[in-house]
Amino acid sequence: MYTRILVFGHVQGVGFRITTKLRADQLELAGFVRNLPDGSVEIKVEGNKHKIAALIEEIKSGYHPGIVIERLDIEKGINTNSFKNFIIK
Repeated sequence: MYTRILVFGHVQGVGFRITTKLRADQLELAGFVRNLPDGSVEIKVEGNKHKIAALIEEIKSGYHPGIVIERLDIEKGINTNSFKNFIIK
């Protein structure tokens, strides 16, 4: 499964991208995470749908107190197999 997640809230400058990468690596997911100019964070991830669901649930929890999630926009699709690992852009 391919999933694009836009994360809105206080998510830049608080370790969100590195935490997302570490967890995606643990879950053996591929894709990327990057900051967007509007202050949101974009995640594109491919892999097992149950593992992606686990990542989404962890993101919703905010990972730690410095991260405040206001909204997630989630778009699902079919794997493109265009990612070999998970990176921070």
